[in-house]
Amino acid sequence: MHPTTTPPPSEPPSPAETLDKIIQLLGQLLPSTLSIISFTSRWQILRTKLASLKSLLSEISYFPHWSDNPLLHSLLPNLLSTIYRTQTLCNHCCDPSFNPGKLLMQSDLDMAAGWLSKQIHDLDLLLRSGVLHQSTAIVPSHPTANASKEDLSFFVNDLFTRLQIGGLEFKRKALDSLIQLLSEDEKSASVVAKEGNMRCLIQLLDLNSQDSLRELAVLAVSMLVSMSDISRKCVFEEGALGPLLRIIECSSMPMKEKAVMAVEFITADTENAWAISAYGGVSILIELCKSGSGTAQSHSIGAIKNVSTVEDIRIALAEEGAIPVLVQLLVSGTPSAQEKAANCIAILASSGEYFRGLLLQEKALQSLLQFLHESSNSDTLEHVLRAIYSLSDSDVSYQILLGSTTFIVEIAELIKHGNIMLQHISASLLAKLSISDDNKRAIGGCMGSLVKLMESAKPDGLQEVAANALVSLLSVKSNRKELARDEKCVLRLMLMLDPKNEVTSKKFPVAVVAAIMSGGSQSCRKTLMAAGAYGHLRILAEMEVAGAKKALQKLSGNRLKSIFTRTWRQ
Repeated sequence: MHPTTTPPPSEPPSPAETLDKIIQLLGQLLPSTLSIISFTSRWQILRTKLASLKSLLSEISYFPHWSDNPLLHSLLPNLLSTIYRTQTLCNHCCDPSFNPGKLLMQSDLDMAAGWLSKQIHDLDLLLRSGVLHQSTAIVPSHPTANASKEDLSFFVNDLFTRLQIGGLEFKRKALDSLIQLLSEDEKSASVVAKEGNMRCLIQLLDLNSQDSLRELAVLAVSMLVSMSDISRKCVFEEGALGPLLRIIECSSMPMKEKAVMAVEFITADTENAWAISAYGGVSILIELCKSGSGTAQSHSIGAIKNVSTVEDIRIALAEEGAIPVLVQLLVSGTPSAQEKAANCIAILASSGEYFRGLLLQEKALQSLLQFLHESSNSDTLEHVLRAIYSLSDSDVSYQILLGSTTFIVEIAELIKHGNIMLQHISASLLAKLSISDDNKRAIGGCMGSLVKLMESAKPDGLQEVAANALVSLLSVKSNRKELARDEKCVLRLMLMLDPKNEVTSKKFPVAVVAAIMSGGSQSCRKTLMAAGAYGHLRILAEMEVAGAKKALQKLSGNRLKSIFTRTWRQ
């Protein structure tokens, strides 16, 4: 008995052979359907689809590299299987002795029509994408740094074609390539938004999608929304916000982190922020702030900060319990989460008495004061100071701030050493608070910085708050003498008083000079007279600058009061 031998596996037919077979079967099947007298309306639909299919296949065969496209390696065998099934149905309907049941046959014919529709759609998409113009591999070559716009567009079209009609492996490779492209060239995001099918990408965010594809799709979407306004707008308009929120609600923490990062970028556009409430997103974001990782909390609080600018959503945030969560993250969150929490608290504190009351109930002011003492990040400090400034409108907060020498000293230090925004807000607080004389003496060292700030044309309002803060400090005798002894400060004041200097509004240095002379100190008067204040004030008085006549009177002394009174009346 001879041993049996296993025949070698037969080679699968080539794409060209499969295409020839399909066209041959269509040539036989189309005429056969004309003689069918049962289920005529359904066969008319099938015949139309078969004719469309034949036309598409004929068009595909004209491309010189069509057989190299790997998508057709799976599309054509599947299509051949569908044609065989349709041919079997045709034979059954032509056989009078075959009686499977009317409902069953209707169902089979409808299924065949559905298969053909899907395959026609895929072939049509493949043709319209333009990827059949050249040979492609399973993953097309990445465009080089100096690739032409046409090459980049072709690459993007090929990727999205695979995403729409390829199998799992094709989709995964396409997403990998898309992510690599975005990571290598941020400018490609705009091309992807214009040339790619964003709806197809967004559909992969659905919870019913395969996990590995959904994870890659979330990453790709988060990259797109972070890279350009065009791609961010496109992703939002294709409806990504809802699926992203569902992922935050139901997926693993790594996917939640990527999804909420995308939500933060999407809601950064004020035109998109309102939509968060349409998907129940407020409660989802708050819950992630409570239970998410540090990264997830940071992005979630960032999204909450973005949507807190919308009045209706602010109300929802309060009702859903966001305030205590914000205060807690300010205390215990990551540095990034703390900065965004401080920013959000500042927005809410400036939104009205209702939100200030809620924040004070959660002891937000005490947390802000502690954080001000501990933080060194200038951006975070800016948000903290803005929040404190808004909360100071409350009588309770005002008294707390007045009683905190530590706080008064800290804002004085920020006036001396902070950036321009920190100086502005700190000076605003100092001007707003009626601090004690002891505290005024304690922070007299910041007066030189306030004088310097009075010279700054920007930001708007800085000159006024700096002057007001300085005038407040000059109500103390020792501070008046100290400022008058500072030659640099006196020189700066004289330059600001000079009518030829148009940078500074004259009423501010005039008010400071008047404050210096409010105690009638002869030494201060001599210093200012020697520096040239008299001549500047006289011109400013003639120009009727607010406060100039009064300051000139104080500087000249009471013995000259009657002379100037007669001159002005004339």
